[in-house]
Amino acid sequence: MPRTSPLSAPDSPADSSPHDLPAPGGLCAIHQPNFLPRLNTLAKLFAADYWIVLDDVQFARRDYQHRARLPSVSHSGRHQWLSIPTHLPHGRSTAIRDATLVDPERSRRRVMHMLAQQYGRCPDWQTFRHQLDSVLVEFRRTAKIADVAEASTRMLLNLMGWKGRILYSSRLPASSERSQRLADLAAVTRGHGYLCGTGGTRYLEVGPFAARGIAVIPFRTPTKGLWEVGRDVSAVHPLMTYGIRAVSEELRAVASRHQTSLRAA
Repeated sequence: MPRTSPLSAPDSPADSSPHDLPAPGGLCAIHQPNFLPRLNTLAKLFAADYWIVLDDVQFARRDYQHRARLPSVSHSGRHQWLSIPTHLPHGRSTAIRDATLVDPERSRRRVMHMLAQQYGRCPDWQTFRHQLDSVLVEFRRTAKIADVAEASTRMLLNLMGWKGRILYSSRLPASSERSQRLADLAAVTRGHGYLCGTGGTRYLEVGPFAARGIAVIPFRTPTKGLWEVGRDVSAVHPLMTYGIRAVSEELRAVASRHQTSLRAA
């Protein structure tokens, strides 16, 4: 799939021509940029027609914006963290989009080396390695971890054949209240459904979504087979151990079930 062209939304949808906005309908997912995201996160984005990159919330060092957990292929139960040293210019209050790379060239080499060390003997490694170049080049193009993390997610989505659109929360008008903000962001896509992960279901208020005619669709994945580690480790691991084709077929099946849920809503 060709690289997705991000949509730069205008300051106000009221000032837009119909050609400036995405086609109506479909599913929307809103998620922070994650570096080589976990399989469940990748599956949620793959199931969506629009991914709104939540880039203007606070950076969290213990989250996945700058690191990925990689299990060993040869040693069951053993894993390593692939972390990218990140500088927060405004301390703990730094927004994700403002966090910067400490040593881009060293991080680029570390990413390439560790992934090759872990998965270089896997059957689909060469296919994956070719696509990885689109991520490695970001370390030399940008100073922002959000750009690198987004590129890594886009790379995995491209491997799966995703056809969706990418937007950015920092460029879209929205309320500051948590649930209302997510509803406002989802409404920009003119989507009919919002994919809500298991964490979001604990706090999300559906009222703001219902007021805009958007169904809240709980996002769920299987728990057996390649999904057993879907919530814990980078999607790179199942891609390399089960194969790109097998993972793609699983993601398509999950996406189809959620599209069916949207039609039934």
